[in-house]
Amino acid sequence: QVQLVESGGGLVQAGGSMRLSCAASGNIFSINTMGWYRQAPGKQRELVASGTSRSSAAYGDSVKGRFTISRDNAKNTVYLQMNSLKPDDTAVYFCNAQIMKYCDTRYYNYWGQGTQVTVSS
Repeated sequence: QVQLVESGGGLVQAGGSMRLSCAASGNIFSINTMGWYRQAPGKQRELVASGTSRSSAAYGDSVKGRFTISRDNAKNTVYLQMNSLKPDDTAVYFCNAQIMKYCDTRYYNYWGQGTQVTVSS
């Protein structure tokens, strides 16, 4: 079984910073993409940042220049450094990864349980 466990959410004032972490665990053979999505109340889930270990990351337009995704392959962990936070960044942030277990022949998509980020004005 594979699990994605997020941490680091909470309440922050506008203009502040926050760092999210997501660790993948289980019978993992390989991880392709790792990234972050978010969903605000009444809105669709949207891309925040995502990438592989061999290519540049893709960012959502609203976070470019403020958020940075990074990855520690040895720890199967992805991070999201969020700076200059705005109230519009308030959402549940979900970790996402494409993972192949030892018994698999292809990558499967996995989601974390989500962590709430609230930015107060």
